[in-house]
Amino acid sequence: MNQHQSPLDLDSIERDLADVDAALVRLDEGTYFTDEVTGAPLPEQLLAERPTARRA
Repeated sequence: MNQHQSPLDLDSIERDLADVDAALVRLDEGTYFTDEVTGAPLPEQLLAERPTARRA
């Protein structure tokens, strides 16, 4: 690895941060616990495993 390469996957980190930001917005809007496509409630187990899940 040369001095300009990073061992981190910065694109993946940026996607993860964007997912967290989206989850926080959804929480503020009161839509966190619902599927963003169908409007159905998201299963608690899904949110426990993936807190940034947007659909089932």
